[in-house]
Amino acid sequence: MKHQVSFEDRLLQSAQDAREKAARLPPGAARDRLLSKARQNEAAVNIDRWISAPGSPRPDRS
Repeated sequence: MKHQVSFEDRLLQSAQDAREKAARLPPGAARDRLLSKARQNEAAVNIDRWISAPGSPRPDRS
């Protein structure tokens, strides 16, 4: 299956959707879970960018 949208863009869209849903909820567990999901997705994007950056350290696979 080939996606029309990149993995990074899907993660960012998911984070944005979670933040929008959280904004409509009162403080509580459900809101906290959505905000946590948004932060995790954004962190995954940042890690992927860091790993993909030119000159970034590569894991030693020997």
